[in-house]
Amino acid sequence: MDLINQLLASILPYTEWVMLFLVVGGGLFLSFYSKGVPFKYFGHAIAITAGKYDDEKDPGEVSHFKALSSAVAATVGMGNIAGVAIAIYQGGPGVVFWIWMTALIGMAIKYYSCSLSIMFRGTDSSGAIQGGPMYYIVEGLGKKAKPLAIFFAVAGLFGALPAFTTNQFTQTLMDVIVPGESIFEASELVWKTIIGLVLSVVTSVVIFGGLKKISNVASTMVPFMVVLYLVSVLMIMLFNLSSVPHAFALIFEEAFNLKTAVTGGFWGLVIIGIRRAVFSNEAGVGLAPMFHGQSKTKEPIQEGLVAMLGPFIDTIVVCSLTALTIIVSGAYLEAQDNGIIMTLIAFKKSLFGVGDVLLMIIVSAFALSSLFTYAYYGTKCLNFLIGTKKGRYYNFVYVFSITFAAIASVDLVINLIDLSFALMVIPNMIALFILAPKVNQAAKTYFNNRKNR
Repeated sequence: MDLINQLLASILPYTEWVMLFLVVGGGLFLSFYSKGVPFKYFGHAIAITAGKYDDEKDPGEVSHFKALSSAVAATVGMGNIAGVAIAIYQGGPGVVFWIWMTALIGMAIKYYSCSLSIMFRGTDSSGAIQGGPMYYIVEGLGKKAKPLAIFFAVAGLFGALPAFTTNQFTQTLMDVIVPGESIFEASELVWKTIIGLVLSVVTSVVIFGGLKKISNVASTMVPFMVVLYLVSVLMIMLFNLSSVPHAFALIFEEAFNLKTAVTGGFWGLVIIGIRRAVFSNEAGVGLAPMFHGQSKTKEPIQEGLVAMLGPFIDTIVVCSLTALTIIVSGAYLEAQDNGIIMTLIAFKKSLFGVGDVLLMIIVSAFALSSLFTYAYYGTKCLNFLIGTKKGRYYNFVYVFSITFAAIASVDLVINLIDLSFALMVIPNMIALFILAPKVNQAAKTYFNNRKNR
């Protein structure tokens, strides 16, 4: 594992600047190029999600709400709890500002990518309608661009593995349960293996049921887990109300601290913020368009607007609350571990000593929903590469990887995900730049038709 980790760590620096240019530079370009459409029609996006424009006769498998819930189930997960903690651990409170900036431009990226996932849907080897980067690359750019789609799908096989979620969920259970004091004395490795095996079994029950079962479970779990988490962190905010203004001030002060202790200085701080924001909301990566591409709609712009709510929910709202909880509680000054321990400290300190148990319950819901949804992404990538008959075997690899991730080091897991996501960004953002005029043209037609009704 150490050898693999060293290899990944040596490659990552070469991808950082690519991500900075494509995600931040590309996101800023798309934000201006759209003339602010994703932000101006925020209310309309909520109405679409609520089902106001649903038509059962439209092509697709799931409703707007279920598509968003499934995508959010994957993003509102460990990245929002453990990912933010890791970012603050590595870069201090100022990194939160760069997470916010990346999320705002991520809304524009999601708008374009998920509009394209409907506009250029293709068919898999079984003849079923499919959407996502592989399909809008081939259908939108032509057959000559297929190598770009294959590159994306191969990187997606690794990016969709449940490594981070499983690793941090296992760490939470290990810290809260304290196995050494339990009646079943066993080594840490044995406990982690047991947790991994149990997660593998539970995940299998859902993911082998296909998209509809995943979306049904996700649309049930997501509202529950988000509300429970929001109530918990708002309580912590209330108990530390006097510290909240200072926390915001600290975030802005440290965001431009040129003498930051972060490796790489100021740019190192920015890169950490971009990495964690991209992992949190997947803007530019191209995973969410796979779910949104299955939405029941004939209007690409509707799905683009629905999708852009994702970064707002999981990063602007949930990540911000996690960050504020860590800062106002002072947990960021105490943690000596690069992972979810920081958030556990914040909850335990602020919620009468039982916050760690409450967080474990919340994390369980977050982790399971992410495990269910990510399996769909990997299966879809393999379906594109070798066909649907063999593609379903990805689920077996996926389930096996859960146990491996439970015992892996957090550094190895983070480096694997960061590298996979960076590689997926390259073909996806290239396609967005080239096809963006098609989305603008469709948006002009869509909004003109709305005015004339």
